Amino acid sequence: MAHNIVSRMIDKLKSNGWVALSPLLVFLGVYLISSILAQDFYKVPTSAAFLIASAYAVLVSKEKTIEKNIEIFSSGAGNKNVLLMLWIFILAGAFAETAEQIGAIDATVAVTLAILPSEMLFAGLFIASCFISMAVGTSVGTIVALVPVAAGIATESGLDVGYVTAIVAGGAFFGDNLSFISDTTVAATKTQGCSMADKFKVNFRIVFPAAILVCIVYLVQGYGTVIPVVEGGVDWIKLFPYLVVVVMALCGVNVLVVLALGIVLNAIIGFSTGAFNWVDWLGGIGSGIAGMGDLIIVTILSGGMLAMISYNGGIDFLMKKLTRRINGKRGAELSIGALVSLANVCTANNTIAILTIGPIAKDIAAKFHLDSRKVASILDTFSCMAQGLLPYGAQMLMASGLSGVSALAIIQHLYYPMTIGLFAFLAIVFRFPKKYS
Repeated sequence: MAHNIVSRMIDKLKSNGWVALSPLLVFLGVYLISSILAQDFYKVPTSAAFLIASAYAVLVSKEKTIEKNIEIFSSGAGNKNVLLMLWIFILAGAFAETAEQIGAIDATVAVTLAILPSEMLFAGLFIASCFISMAVGTSVGTIVALVPVAAGIATESGLDVGYVTAIVAGGAFFGDNLSFISDTTVAATKTQGCSMADKFKVNFRIVFPAAILVCIVYLVQGYGTVIPVVEGGVDWIKLFPYLVVVVMALCGVNVLVVLALGIVLNAIIGFSTGAFNWVDWLGGIGSGIAGMGDLIIVTILSGGMLAMISYNGGIDFLMKKLTRRINGKRGAELSIGALVSLANVCTANNTIAILTIGPIAKDIAAKFHLDSRKVASILDTFSCMAQGLLPYGAQMLMASGLSGVSALAIIQHLYYPMTIGLFAFLAIVFRFPKKYS
């Protein structure tokens, strides 16, 4: 009898929404508290914190058998979106390492330092990142193409690598949020039933002023910056792989195809110039993949853990909590922004967060007579803001892996995602743009 009562109490506890969300709190607690105690955020591996949180998630799941819980966890870890990220990480690591072997990064850095005036370096990198991300529609692809160059410039110039990497990563979210071919734009407009062009008109009015403000900040911070004078000529052939990667990305070619071709081009140039032989090239590929090992592990663990949270009702619980006391249009729009942000924290994927919250947002919009174009903009902007500030998000993991600095060293300088979040909040509070509010 006593055993049955205890068993029912445990089952009731496991079905509690806060318990379903608790693995995320465990991860944040282990990572943040351990880092504070160590007085160093670089000492605590993100993968270790995720492993502990993942084990906890399996233990507190509402399913009774460990086998079933592991099956759920594994399905999340093996999700097609997770596997796609892993392939990108693997190829990006191999491309970056082999490009460095042939001297492509040094050559690109030399050209950039020769072309850009010192005071325009920061703003120039930000504008380039905004333009490329707008053209390719993916923040990850932009980060893959530009972060190695930005990190090389920082190293060559004696600048803070985390700061310069953050400039590129921030600009990458410009296109992720606005581009017509961005998956977040597609998800936001499809779930709300509005056209991409109309969503763009609203979205642009909200975030373009934010981009201008951030660009001005970079101009001010770049004032007085001294970068080294480039001596000698530039070996233009070594720039070819990067140029091909950027051009193909701008043409909308699949990022996996782009990276694979880049690796092949690195091999051709490396063999022809004597930069390496066959064994060295294979060694470079292996080193590049190994350098992405921590990112790969974190992506797998986070995918599994977040699947457990979703399965146990954690995201649904958050939705109900946030929507039960909505009052008025401002409250409705703010609740949609909060919902998609929290879903993003739980899924570490802004597209999935939009697809998850989209139907609920549409219902809220119908109930409170919200403009679908404004709602689509809110979904996209708040999700990009949240995604940009996640140390375990794909963009920060990729930027961290390619630059060789901690994700937190990048996030603290990530002005653009923070600014678009602020501007989106102000647009809701002050009912802007009025035509769509």
